[in-house]
Amino acid sequence: MIHQGARILVVDDEPQIRRSLQVNLETKNYAVEVAVSGEEALQTIARWKPDLVIVDLLLPSMNGIELTSKIREQSIIPIIVLSAVGDERKKVKALECGADDYVTKPFSMEEVLARVRSALRRTVMLSGTEPVFKNGALSVNFERREVRLQNKLVKLTPTEYDLLKYMIQYAGKVLTHRTLLTAIWGEAYADQAQYLRVFIGQLRKKIERNTARPTYILTDPGVGYRFEPALPEENS
Repeated sequence: MIHQGARILVVDDEPQIRRSLQVNLETKNYAVEVAVSGEEALQTIARWKPDLVIVDLLLPSMNGIELTSKIREQSIIPIIVLSAVGDERKKVKALECGADDYVTKPFSMEEVLARVRSALRRTVMLSGTEPVFKNGALSVNFERREVRLQNKLVKLTPTEYDLLKYMIQYAGKVLTHRTLLTAIWGEAYADQAQYLRVFIGQLRKKIERNTARPTYILTDPGVGYRFEPALPEENS
């Protein structure tokens, strides 16, 4: 797999979580280093240059949101934050400060590994320059602004197309309601979550096989949406 051997930095002040993440990630052939504070994490990033960082939001001295902001000021590496149940406000803040995804404690290791794969896959996608995005039955030609599903042309409104294109550009990353509304409609619509839900619903009707169980445009309740591409082996 393209992501095997990637360097992952785990930042958490709880020894058991650090150890569990390190052991399980190393089992999947990732190279792992750990840090117990934001300051140590920044030093490790400068020295080791990891491919992805997992950050707990509750850290001593410098919290996870502050650390996320500092990392994002100097790097575009994927950041996955660990948050407690019910911390939607903190999750949203972290995502708007530059985090790519989140995992809620208590978490399953399978979920963490899936988020890691998704974030690393997005990094590879962003490094490409192909004018046509293809994933499963869906293809988007960015030069022609043309969308096809199972090779059949899909008619999107200009706004629907802009929304889909933006989400594909950040595939695998959780995009908050405010982020999407501001990017597509501007600051005046930043708090119009219902407006966004309508357009997401329209887009799903046009590109999803089953709108009740979408496979491309997924909802993160209370947070936002993500475009989740299928793994290459799932496309065959």
